[in-house]
Amino acid sequence: MDVGFIGLGRMGHNMARNLCKAGHPVRVYNRTRDKALALQQNGATVVDSIAAACQADAVMTMVSDDQALEAIVFGAEGILKSLRTGAIHVSSSTISVALAERLTQAHEAARQSFVSAPVFGRPEAAEAAKLFVVAAGQEALLQQCQPLFDAIGQRSFKLGDRPSKANLVKLSGNFLLAAMLESLGEAFALIRKGGVDPQAYLELLTSTLFNAPVYKTYGAMIADEAYEPAGFTVALGLKDIRLALTAAEGHSVPMPVASLVRDHFIEAVAYGGQDKDWASLAGICARNAGL
Repeated sequence: MDVGFIGLGRMGHNMARNLCKAGHPVRVYNRTRDKALALQQNGATVVDSIAAACQADAVMTMVSDDQALEAIVFGAEGILKSLRTGAIHVSSSTISVALAERLTQAHEAARQSFVSAPVFGRPEAAEAAKLFVVAAGQEALLQQCQPLFDAIGQRSFKLGDRPSKANLVKLSGNFLLAAMLESLGEAFALIRKGGVDPQAYLELLTSTLFNAPVYKTYGAMIADEAYEPAGFTVALGLKDIRLALTAAEGHSVPMPVASLVRDHFIEAVAYGGQDKDWASLAGICARNAGL
């Protein structure tokens, strides 16, 4: 499948590279051209504009937030004006439910197609093509896009014909991860204050109660207090929790834990930690415990 790819951060770079490895012709565009040029050795074609990236069967976007995606889609030479009739925009960004609804309507009005396909997984998983793809859109479109999902991930989940459902699930998942980080941070602060070796505690947790990759990955970061370089920053975590709370309010769903986590992310930003990994939420718990 001929595909354009826009947004070549740590996640997008690895996703585009794996599309190339799977044999898809890939046109890549990034505001910082050097990031695109790095993919030439993998067979990607570097283009100089969003419009050029859209000369394909589908264009995938992987950018940081609503504002970045709005600029790419609705700009004067953006996706909406450049994508041919019937072509597909596949958004893998973590965005608001409201923007997903707006994109669905805008592409439909332009006689284009839209699929939401955010992913779960850190940059290491993206590099290994081990992401989990959460996809929603018309069934025929999801079938067309399946080869793309197979190239970047180990499994994909289809959540219905309304694209915004995928974004709601992605936000709910990131809330659960953030709540886990808060809980781990509080637990590690408690045992540290009580004189227990954090490495021994991590071994116990991940060998018994919480024998899961996410606990092993983040638990090790918290035990080592190693929050740089960031795989996913505090600033992005705060953005996602705010989006989850906005979605919750829209559905009249109280989420008191999410509100607490949001405040701790804000506290982390206030201490200058916006660019640290979001696992550094545990550092706020430690600081509040006097450690």
